[in-house]
Formats: sequence, structure tokens, C-alpha cells
Amino acid sequence: MSSNRAYRPRRVTRKAEETRARIVAAVRELLVEGTYHESTVEEVADRAGVSRATLYQHFASRLDLVDAICDTLSLHPSLLAIRAAIGADDPEQALSGTIANVVAFWSAENAVFAAIYGVAEIDPGARNFVERQRADRHGEMERLSRSLQRRKCLPPGTTQRRAFALLMVLTSYETYRELERTGLSDTEITRTLHETARALLLR
Repeated sequence: MSSNRAYRPRRVTRKAEETRARIVAAVRELLVEGTYHESTVEEVADRAGVSRATLYQHFASRLDLVDAICDTLSLHPSLLAIRAAIGADDPEQALSGTIANVVAFWSAENAVFAAIYGVAEIDPGARNFVERQRADRHGEMERLSRSLQRRKCLPPGTTQRRAFALLMVLTSYETYRELERTGLSDTEITRTLHETARALLLR
């Protein structure tokens, strides 16, 4: 009897997690298709195979739905690789590893980012997503700029603050998107950003 009581909550939790995952996957599919921002809550629920009431049990608003996408992306392997790269002993490796994995991240999720960034000015959920991502990147680029300063790698006259500002520009989705629109491949974008970063940030 006691073992049954202990087992039931785990089944409910697992089922709830699976339902939540289906809803997040539905949001992601709609974002990739470019139709999420015109979709109703009912259409999201239908895509996930749940009722509207069930959806609201997991997410209180559309803002929460997009926020959940941000949560899943925070575990992306490329982001984890960026954090590891910044901690490299060799400043050149830290810089090149950061740039390469930033490009890999933007490229892997380009369809999702294009949909969200495109409506950030008018959609609160999208704006919150962009602000969260920028805040996360802010922390990592500040860590990298401080590391370069501490190791005395910055060119004469380049302050840590300027290095940070340059890194924020070089690693932004907007920069990636502009370079992609010129027809550059991911390899070419990575090389362009890396060469620029080396010229501006290393002695």
C-alpha cells in the first residue's frame, strides 16, 4: 500500500513533464513554421494534443510559453561550449572557441530566433525572450573581456569596457543575421568574426 502511494506521484510528475514537453515542442514547431505569433492558444493546444485547460495548467500566458523555449535553449550544447571556451587558459583559444560556438548556436536555432527577434518590438513574450538572451550573453562576454584584460591581451588603448562592447556586437544574433544575409556560409561567418575579434581584441 505504501509503495503504491509512493509510486503514483512519480507517475503524475512524469506525465506532467511529458505534457509540458509536448506543449513546448508545439510552440517550437509553430515558431519554425513562422506562424506562432498568429496562432491562438487553442491552436497551440491542438498542436500539442492537449486541451486549452491543460495548457493553462502548465503555462499561465503566451509569455510563459516563449519563456519555456528560452529555458530549453539555455541547455544547448553550443552555449555550454561557450562557457567552457571562455575559461580556456589560452586567450586565442578562448576567443576563437567563443566565436565558433556563438555562430553554431545562432545557426542551429536560426528559424526560432528569426521568428522571435522579428516581432520583439511588438510581442511581450518575444521581447522577454530577447532580453533574457541578451542578459545571459552580457554575463559571458563581460567574463571574457575581463579575462582578456586580466591577461593583458588587449591592444594599447582598448579598455575592458570597450572590449566588452565589441564582443557584444560581434556575438549578437543581429550581426550573425546580417552576415548570413550577404550570402556568407557559417564557416565564412565564423572566420570573418574571428579575424575581426583578433584584430580588435588581441595584441
